[in-house]
Amino acid sequence: MHDLFKFSRRDLLAMSGALTLAAALSRSNAFAQGAKQPIGIIGAGNIGGALGALWIKAGHPVMFSSRNPDELKDLVAGLGPLAHAGTVAEAIAYGDVLFIAVPYAALPQIGADYKDALKGKIMLDACNAVPTRDGDAITKEADANGTGITSQKYLAGTRLVRAFNTMGAKNFETQSNRPDPKMAVPIAGDDPEAVRVAEGLVRDAGFDPVLAGGLASAKKFQQRSPGAYGFQGSAAELKAKLDAVP
Repeated sequence: MHDLFKFSRRDLLAMSGALTLAAALSRSNAFAQGAKQPIGIIGAGNIGGALGALWIKAGHPVMFSSRNPDELKDLVAGLGPLAHAGTVAEAIAYGDVLFIAVPYAALPQIGADYKDALKGKIMLDACNAVPTRDGDAITKEADANGTGITSQKYLAGTRLVRAFNTMGAKNFETQSNRPDPKMAVPIAGDDPEAVRVAEGLVRDAGFDPVLAGGLASAKKFQQRSPGAYGFQGSAAELKAKLDAVP
């Protein structure tokens, strides 16, 4: 009987790997079936507040984060029991999926401070580089290399998807779930599962997702580009506009 409980290190590693794979498959199946996964929001300003409210309306539990979570009490109280407030670290731990909407110049520090916690997380990135706020250096980098590539550099280890960066919070609030054709939202990402999750969350927020391509394609709908920034048309119209950009 004693021999039955003797496991080699190889056996234990194999069992650990199998359990990890099973957990990953379970999470993937939940995403594919449209489960209401928890969302952690980094940056509970206008955009973060607007999108968080739309996802709560769709049934997703959301944690809004701030350096001072007490400042979010009124926001959370007004959104009901699915809304929560916490620190950035708590929101990262809470969310199966993360959404970030902060000044672009903050990305390098966030990526460095939470590098280990962010690893492997699906991250929807709505940040835009604004020279008067974020400085010339990082704005020029984002313009030259594309915001998708630049964001992935600073949020290394995340499964990044660019989304919800093309207009202000008020537009998202007023255009959500408008009569068909719904307003289209462009997205771009390199990770197929992360893209599928992002598409589902765009739909849950009341819009139609349009995939521009990989992260390099996010350049087609970033600020100061000749593409689709600020466009509020249908999915077919947006696709045509994106396809016209070299």
